[in-house]
Amino acid sequence: MKRIVFPFFLFSLIFLTQNEISSNEQSTLISYTGGKNYTFIERTDLRRYDNGKYIGLVSRQVSSFIEESGHQNNYLLYDGNFYLDEGTKRANISIGPTLNEAIPSVFKITEDGNLEMIEDNGYPSFRSFPSYPKKEISIGERWQSKAIRCVDPLNKGIFTKIPFYVEYTYLRDEIYNGEDVFLLSAKWATRYGTKYYIDYNGDKDLIEAQGSHNATIYVSKNTGAAIVIRDSVNEVFTYTNGAKIQFKGTINLFTKYQPALDKEKLLPILQRVATKVESPIYIPPKESTYIANSESMNSSNYDESDFTNINTSYWVEQIHSQNDSTEGGTLSTENLPNNNSPVNENAYLTYETTKAGIKLTIPNLQFKPDSSELLPTENLRLKQIAEILSNTGTAVLLVEGHTASTGNEKGEMQLSKDRATVIAQKLATLGIDSSRFIIRGHGSHKPIADNSTKEGMAKNRRVEITITE
Repeated sequence: MKRIVFPFFLFSLIFLTQNEISSNEQSTLISYTGGKNYTFIERTDLRRYDNGKYIGLVSRQVSSFIEESGHQNNYLLYDGNFYLDEGTKRANISIGPTLNEAIPSVFKITEDGNLEMIEDNGYPSFRSFPSYPKKEISIGERWQSKAIRCVDPLNKGIFTKIPFYVEYTYLRDEIYNGEDVFLLSAKWATRYGTKYYIDYNGDKDLIEAQGSHNATIYVSKNTGAAIVIRDSVNEVFTYTNGAKIQFKGTINLFTKYQPALDKEKLLPILQRVATKVESPIYIPPKESTYIANSESMNSSNYDESDFTNINTSYWVEQIHSQNDSTEGGTLSTENLPNNNSPVNENAYLTYETTKAGIKLTIPNLQFKPDSSELLPTENLRLKQIAEILSNTGTAVLLVEGHTASTGNEKGEMQLSKDRATVIAQKLATLGIDSSRFIIRGHGSHKPIADNSTKEGMAKNRRVEITITE
C-alpha cells in the first residue's frame, strides 16, 4: 500500500511545484524597435535533386547594407541593396552559371515585426519573420503569425510569394555574443498551389510547392531584431513540364548593427594622409561623350554581374586580369609617379562625410591597361588606407569601383568590380579582415568629371571605400 501512495504523493508534489514555478515566471513583451543602419547576410547551402537525381550543392550568399531612412506612423523605414552571389557545385566543380547581381529594396517594419515592401524586387526573401504577439508572453508560450517567403528556385528573375503560418515558441533567455537575447523556435510548412495559394504575379510555371522548415531564432532584447536565424529546409517545387526540384539543407540569416566609429581617433589619421573634400557634383551631357578604345572589346567575356563579396564561398569567379579591354589607350605610364621620388600624399587620397559613413576616394588608380592588375606605384596609397581602416574597429567597408566611359558599358561594369575586388584583396593582405568588405562595381554610371577629356577620365577612374556607420 505504501508503494502505491508514495509515488502518487511524489507526483502531486512535483505537479504543485511546477505550477508554482510557472505562476512565478515573469512575462515580457517582445517588440521591434530596430533603428540605425545595419548589415544583413543570408547564407544558403542546399542540396539539389532534379526528379530524384542529385545535381549538386547550391550555395548562395546575400549581403546587404541597409540604411534607416525615417519613420512613418508606427513604422521604421529602410532602404538599401542586396548583393547576391550564387552558384551550384558538384564534387568541387561548378556545374552551372553563377549569378551575381545587386537588388535594390525599400521596406518598413512595424513594432510587432511585420514587414511591408515599398520597392519590391524579391529581397529580403523572408518577410514578417519573425513577428511577435501584441501581448506579454512567458517562457514556453506559443503563438502563430503569418509570414511571406519569396522564392525563385530556378533563378528566372521571377519571384513567387508563398505565404505561410509560423508556430513560434518562446524557449528561454540566453546570451549570444555578449548580448541578451530571446531564444525562439519556429516551425512551418510550405504549401503552394491550387489547393492553397497562387501568386498570379509569380512564376506561372511553378504549380506546386511543399515542404517543411524548422528554425531557431535569436532575438535581441534591446532592438527586437532577429540577429541570427538558423533554418533547416526540405522542399519540393513542381513545374508545368513535370519537373520536381527538391532542395535539402540550411538557410542562415545574420543581422548586425554597425559599431560607432571613434572619430576622435580616426580624423587625425585621415587628416595626415588625405584631403577633405565636399561631395563632387557632375551633371553629364545628354549625349555621352568618351574617348574611344584603342582596341575593341569582346563582350562575350562578361556576364551581367557587377557585384561580389570578397569572402564569399567557392562560387565567386576569379578576377579577370587579362583581356578586359575597357580603357585601353587612355592610360599612359609616362605620367605615373616614380617609386624613387617623393609622393604628394594629399593628391593621392581624399575623404568626405556621407550619410552612410566616411568615404575614402582613391582617384586615378593606376592599373595595367585593360586589366585589373594594380601597378606597384599604388603600394603607398594602399598602406595609407590600411592604416586608416585598422582604426575603424569592425565597421563594414563598402568598396565601389568606377571606370571612365569608353563606350562598352558591360565591360566597364565588370572591370570596375574586378578592380574594386583587387583593392579589397590587397588591403586584406595588409591586415584588414576580408569579411568586412562588400564590393560593388558601377562601371561609368557615376561620373564626377567630363569623360570627353583625359583629365576627366582620370578623375572618373577611381575606387571609393565607405567606412559605414
